[in-house]
Amino acid sequence: MSNDNKRRYSSQLVDGIKKAPSRAMLRAVGFTDADFRKPQVGIASTWSMVTPCNMHINGLADQAAAGVDAAGGKGVIFNTITISDGIANGNEAMKYSLVSREVIADSIETVAGCQGFDGLVAIGGCDKNMPGCLMAIGRLDRPAVFVYGGTIRPGKNRTDIISVFEAVGAHAKGVMNEAQVQEIERTAIPGPGSCGGMYTANTLASAIEALGLSLPGSSAQEAVSGSKAGDCRRAGAAVLNLLERGITPRRIMTREAFENAITMTIALGGSTNAVLHLIAMADVVGVPITLDDFVQLGQRTPVLADLRPSGRNLMSELIAIGGIQPLMKRLLDAGLLHGDCLTVTGRTLAENLAGAADYPPGQDIIRPLDKPIKADGHIRILYGNLAPGGAVAKITGKEGTRFSGPARVFHSEEEAMDRILDGTVQAGEVLVIRYEGPKGGPGMREMLSPTSAIMGRGLGKEVALITDGRFSGGSHGFVVGHVTPEAVEGGPLAIVENGDRITIDAERNEITLHVEEREIAARLAAWSPPPPRYTRGVLAKFARSVRSASEGAVTDRFD
Repeated sequence: MSNDNKRRYSSQLVDGIKKAPSRAMLRAVGFTDADFRKPQVGIASTWSMVTPCNMHINGLADQAAAGVDAAGGKGVIFNTITISDGIANGNEAMKYSLVSREVIADSIETVAGCQGFDGLVAIGGCDKNMPGCLMAIGRLDRPAVFVYGGTIRPGKNRTDIISVFEAVGAHAKGVMNEAQVQEIERTAIPGPGSCGGMYTANTLASAIEALGLSLPGSSAQEAVSGSKAGDCRRAGAAVLNLLERGITPRRIMTREAFENAITMTIALGGSTNAVLHLIAMADVVGVPITLDDFVQLGQRTPVLADLRPSGRNLMSELIAIGGIQPLMKRLLDAGLLHGDCLTVTGRTLAENLAGAADYPPGQDIIRPLDKPIKADGHIRILYGNLAPGGAVAKITGKEGTRFSGPARVFHSEEEAMDRILDGTVQAGEVLVIRYEGPKGGPGMREMLSPTSAIMGRGLGKEVALITDGRFSGGSHGFVVGHVTPEAVEGGPLAIVENGDRITIDAERNEITLHVEEREIAARLAAWSPPPPRYTRGVLAKFARSVRSASEGAVTDRFD
């Protein structure tokens, strides 16, 4: 392929006498005469000092740009925003979290579209910037590689951010004093990298590698490691190879590739946020992934990874035994992955995995296929008169598979949190947190603070929680989120009253409000929606444009 063909977009902005002003601007940021004849690769950096997940990504962006330059291109670094779920959780500020995914996707698309980049390397290291990067890559459909910023190292005594959240609940119960909480606070987060269990960031990194948009091994590297720096350099060079071969993301982001991503999410016992984000990523490229795909793939895919939050191990410990490549090879050999899917290496998934070594003997982090932690998927899609549009639960079986009890209803996360910590919430109850959906919140907050407080108070098997909000990848217990239609749109969740009996059945995949249909209809007829919580600004825009959780909560579809 000629260099002009590889410069499909950048040549329109820098070639010819009429583009002298453009070249003048670029000379000021370091372009030389030779650079104008090279394909330009944008390096989308999510660097920020607001969170340890992304504090090191400026250095990784430099490595990616060096990889582009060494391969004959011109790397151009630009930034987008990121926010910290770990800091914002349990607060009104958390309403901006899911919104940030859309802002990130919009901003990367905007910069790359305006600057005429011929290809992209996108580097993400936290829950929302990762799917935001992929959504922008899918929209632009220019040769691109995603790089995961890498996982954090364990804190003292194998602690992590979830240890801190659960310490708050333990303090409320009286089993941990303030000094003990402070010790965990000071030592649980030792440096750069994404949260250390199979929480949302590591789940999405693994899913994106299985999707084919990351280089092999990218999802299973520590943030502060030579292997991660090398991954970035190789990613820069890989984009030039993709340009040479004319391979764009939509050739990679096929239905079969998304099925691979879902299968990996299930096998790893990953976050329910993957449901929301994979549906959104697929929607961008016109692949119709629905809740039912998680049901069907869950019926044949076992949970094999003993990883936090429901299991024992951290991502660093999985990395030490070989990461996810051996697991992918096992799943491929068992016929559970599509091996003919194209990837950013230019080779198929099967070709990438051909030389993958198995795990060392004696390890117990990844179980054999015939001795799974759970024989089918932990992500349960529930339907019923309380969630006619579906709801998403993470049930590993350790919590049990059925829960029935009287409802205790809250209209916000803060209200529920206060009543958990002060001991009002009792064993046997089903907590209902409503008006926290994509439109109603707005922003569909994660319920990490309430679920962690429940666990810290020792009620993990004694209390269920359902919400039209969502959950952190670190949440565990008997929890059901993404209830649709959400309460603010008149979904049945809006008319649940204190004392109504609710049953969650993860074997039959049902969620039932035990109230007669006539009474439900009468309550809905008498119900009126609360006024919008925001009428101006980004939260108001999000609330007015967002689709339901079952549709990925995307904001750029208006059909």
